[in-house]
Amino acid sequence: MSKELHNIGSSREWVIVPLRVMIGFGFAAHGYAKLSRGPEAFAITLQSIGISQPLFVAWATTLLEFIGGICIMVGAFVLPLTLPLAVIMIAAILKVHLQFGFSSVKFKGMSATGIEFGPVGYELNLLYITGLVTLALSRPAKLSLDHWLRSRNPTSKNQ
Repeated sequence: MSKELHNIGSSREWVIVPLRVMIGFGFAAHGYAKLSRGPEAFAITLQSIGISQPLFVAWATTLLEFIGGICIMVGAFVLPLTLPLAVIMIAAILKVHLQFGFSSVKFKGMSATGIEFGPVGYELNLLYITGLVTLALSRPAKLSLDHWLRSRNPTSKNQ
């Protein structure tokens, strides 16, 4: 193996890239699903669980998940996006998932159509929050827009 390839493969700062891509993809996929159904449909759900200004919150959540997820995937603005994305997860835990316990998979039984699952707990929300915290506490990987932007700004090189 060439020395350059070995250095890329062994560099600790690259280990965060798969986590960043997966966390970002998850948010972008959920944001896209809300966008494709129309945030108005999500607003109806938000209204039913007592969220004030449901249409505004639906649009804000949808766009934040979609655009924020894409940004996380490419490593752009990771630090400032972690808090609002974590707030979405915390709100989902408190308003939806907490009542169903921890587990994200609840086997209810078998039917003629296959396996039936029960309501989803807060396990996946905690995994997303943990991933976001990990990304926030990590330096930008070389394969990220944040690293590229930092390298182009001479005042940030000493930080």
